[in-house]
Amino acid sequence: MLGVFSSAIVSPPDELVAAGSRTPSPKITAAALVNRFVQNNGSAVSVQVGDHAQLAYSHSNESPLQPRSFAVKDEIFCLFEGALDNLGSLRQQYGLAKSANEVLLVIEAYKALRDRAPYPPNHVVGHLSGNFAFIVFDKSTSTLFVASDQYGKVPLSWGITADGYVALKDLCSLLTMVLLICAGCFYSTAVGGLRSYENPKNKITAIPATEEEFWGATFKVEGPAVFAATK
Repeated sequence: MLGVFSSAIVSPPDELVAAGSRTPSPKITAAALVNRFVQNNGSAVSVQVGDHAQLAYSHSNESPLQPRSFAVKDEIFCLFEGALDNLGSLRQQYGLAKSANEVLLVIEAYKALRDRAPYPPNHVVGHLSGNFAFIVFDKSTSTLFVASDQYGKVPLSWGITADGYVALKDLCSLLTMVLLICAGCFYSTAVGGLRSYENPKNKITAIPATEEEFWGATFKVEGPAVFAATK
């Protein structure tokens, strides 16, 4: 799955900008990234959302244990990869039909977060149990909400394209430079910054790697927790 967003939606995090200054050029543009994704993945679907966002996904090479799904409801667009162990109980909690799958559940969870403010985002994501990653884009409010499971079983990384778009992908092999969204974390443009489920009030900082070959960072919560890096 792939999500590409202009600076009108999300400003590139400082860690990405810092890492990007050390990576080889040229990087790929947002349009070229989406086109290459579609060309390289059989039966890929690409959706343009307004002027500033584009989503794409494919079932090509999909793991049966971590399927990908896409849904739109009330101008909320969601890409989901993985599976929730507690989907049944969450359906009851959000009043959904037994046929509702993970991607619809995440949309309903996001709506609860948006409409019941100040409902804490970490409560929404913290109640999800399983291996997953998702990208939610709310067109009506231009809000981006992204999360990865607490063990990082479904890797989700972000990078900057040559024309300054932020790209989010399950595996950012098409980008020159990437940072892995650390396990047990979520990102919301409404809240600001990358946050931990367990320590949502403590902002996460990234210490860029010093080696030229290493495109990543060590993420640290301003507290006791430490998260691994990627390259």
